[in-house]
Amino acid sequence: MKNNKQNLFHKMSRFKPLIILLVLLCGTQSCEDTLTEEVITDIGNDYINSPVGFEDAVKGAYSYLRSYYAQEMGMTMTQMGTDTYSHGADGSYKRYDLYASDLDGRDNWVNTLWREFYRGINTCNAVIGRGPNIEGIDAETLKTRIAEVKALRAQYYFVLVQHYGGLDLRLEETGGPITAVTRSTEEEVYTQIIKDYNEALADLPTSSPWGRYNKMAVEAMLCKVHITRATRSFGTTDDFAQAEKYGKNVINNYDRALVSDYSELFELGNDENSEAVFAIQFSYDLLTAGGYGNRWHLYYLMEYDTQPGMSRVLEVGRPWKRLKPTDYTYNTVFANRVDDARYEKSFRQVFNATRSGTFSTSLDDSKAEVTFEVGDTAIFMPGYEMSFEERAKRPYQVYTPSMYQLKQFGVLSKFLDPLRASINEVQGGRDFNVVRLGDVYLTVAEALIKQNKADEAVNFINPIRRRAAYPGHEAEMEITAADATMDFIYDERARELLGEGHRWTDLKRWGNLVERVKKYNPTGMDGIAEKHNYRPIPQSQIDLVDGGNASFPQNPGY
Repeated sequence: MKNNKQNLFHKMSRFKPLIILLVLLCGTQSCEDTLTEEVITDIGNDYINSPVGFEDAVKGAYSYLRSYYAQEMGMTMTQMGTDTYSHGADGSYKRYDLYASDLDGRDNWVNTLWREFYRGINTCNAVIGRGPNIEGIDAETLKTRIAEVKALRAQYYFVLVQHYGGLDLRLEETGGPITAVTRSTEEEVYTQIIKDYNEALADLPTSSPWGRYNKMAVEAMLCKVHITRATRSFGTTDDFAQAEKYGKNVINNYDRALVSDYSELFELGNDENSEAVFAIQFSYDLLTAGGYGNRWHLYYLMEYDTQPGMSRVLEVGRPWKRLKPTDYTYNTVFANRVDDARYEKSFRQVFNATRSGTFSTSLDDSKAEVTFEVGDTAIFMPGYEMSFEERAKRPYQVYTPSMYQLKQFGVLSKFLDPLRASINEVQGGRDFNVVRLGDVYLTVAEALIKQNKADEAVNFINPIRRRAAYPGHEAEMEITAADATMDFIYDERARELLGEGHRWTDLKRWGNLVERVKKYNPTGMDGIAEKHNYRPIPQSQIDLVDGGNASFPQNPGY
């Protein structure tokens, strides 16, 4: 693992060229009031058509990923309103958990994702279209850079098609307003995504600077695209075979390996660990971060700082209380805490006192007051029920799931970031993994199960489970082919990948989003309907198109 100070300097210095490009991209036109058909590439023609400008345009094409990944938008659209997470006390987007009537085409995140990712697509299109005509770029560099942005264009479209379905499939740079637009089918979008990724795979190097596309990252994304396409009405069993092939290639043909201890995945300064496959870069440099720090340290955190003996500290963070784990997460996903260490290594269980004195208790009714010195345990959250008598023996408050409420609940610790500039600073600098090897292992296992190869699937499940075991419990964690079912995969992906940005798209892929929200999420169960397998198309986009809804129809039910 890198020294934290060295890693911090590295993360601060590497980020500046991308921020310069973001300014150029938004320099002459508002970044707030345009949608797809009004997007104009804001890099000046003279600049992008030079070798330096071309390189900056490629870097800038990555920058739009930061509008979604590790932001509140991505958290809301991938985690809230699932079987594993409901809403906490704060935030303006509880409609994504409640599946309320105002989750419609006017919603801010619905509009922002569409707008920002089409900006990214348009930048990719500019690089692809202009690159071959720019003098002074050697052929190998040109081939690699165009391959990078084809992979990025595929990623932008892959996120969009999962949320919205059929899209405006635009493959050339938009130089001005275009209003004659129709929606391509979902199948056509997937066909283009796979085409872009395959063309990128042919031309990308095996290795690349951290955070940029290479062959391994493309194969990992092709694994995810094919297993998702397989579940669409136009998918085929060959998609499962393709997902298996690409996933196995990532596992077997590159320098990636599962970390030996699950907690290593989330250690500060260890972003570039052996399991990371493709990540979004962030920075602690507030002058150049452009407002897009990694903010996921905010959203999974309960209000700990108002509790007896407690105050807000940088080590824990600033609690925005957005996401509350469901009972399914505590009681089913992490039911086995004897053999499986992932609950302990995913959740913060101990909070230490920051003030000395005697305080009246608030949530733990087993004692009237508690007395602390600074540094003592003030709160213990075991994640399971503990008897009144056992709680009464403890000289601190014990919070168990039955006591949890919208402000106090289990705290996912994977994204906590005490290296931020100050306690109230919202911009974190940790990189964000889009794909890591544990995800690939479980995706390959899923593809094998879907092909009736459960006996082989266990070979990709058991390494994950052995790695997650408490020392000496590895054998108890292994499963047999009879256990390797989709029901098992539903729970295992929740255990391994909890809170990492996969759950909503997983449930949609499996076709059980509605079923599992109704079963496991009491705040979403009454509002969710089949229409919620897609987000609404931004109404502003429909209004811009000639013919309106007749030419660019809203998704059914909205």
